[in-house]
Amino acid sequence: MTENASDISLSPIGLVNSPYKEKFAIPRQPGLVSSAKGIVKLLGAVNNIDSVRELEQFSHIWLLFIFHGTQKQSWKPLVRPPRLGGNKKIGVLATRSTFRPNPIGMSVVKLDSIEIDNQDVILHISGMDLLDQTPIVDIKPYIPYSDSLPHANAGFAQAEPQINLTVAFSEQAQLALTKLKKDLPELSLLIKQVLAQDPRPAYKKNKNDDKIYGMNLYNLNIQWRMLNLESIDVINISTISD
Repeated sequence: MTENASDISLSPIGLVNSPYKEKFAIPRQPGLVSSAKGIVKLLGAVNNIDSVRELEQFSHIWLLFIFHGTQKQSWKPLVRPPRLGGNKKIGVLATRSTFRPNPIGMSVVKLDSIEIDNQDVILHISGMDLLDQTPIVDIKPYIPYSDSLPHANAGFAQAEPQINLTVAFSEQAQLALTKLKKDLPELSLLIKQVLAQDPRPAYKKNKNDDKIYGMNLYNLNIQWRMLNLESIDVINISTISD
């Protein structure tokens, strides 16, 4: 290792505001939940309109970020990818596990718009898979001709996961959605898209399960359960007390 390489340090250039308030139920890849919308607020010297000049001509951007929810936990050379049911160990560098030698992640998200609020630069994004308050360390435009390689071999993750789950809402949950519709018009779609990914632990996939689960989106707790292998029932939606 060279002397300079040992002195590398990163500082956040932005901060994410996301509907995902906890790690549970975050999609395992970006783009799977198109209704997941949020913002990136630029920070420090990068919070400058010149930093994003011409960025709006790109429909998608790469976000390089810190897995701040897991960075204090140790990593191991072998991990159990959810895509393999959580039963097989493979090398951490052959996965996108959040438990990495350096807690760095990357996501492609849709760039919906760029807002200038007084002196603040705010990127509105969607299709995100990022925990709220995720630190962003770099932003790059997504370039289809070089970044998309449709004939590449992706091993155990070659194809997009098949979505076979349907999501229904109880009468109580429907009432809550009606009350929240003005402030969160796409909440119903967000809940459906998140739950359709089956956010339960990987070892429970394709298994009956009578447990009642809860997940936090925005300032809400959503309770749900599996009715059978094909359907989910959202039982209740309630506001989380501060």
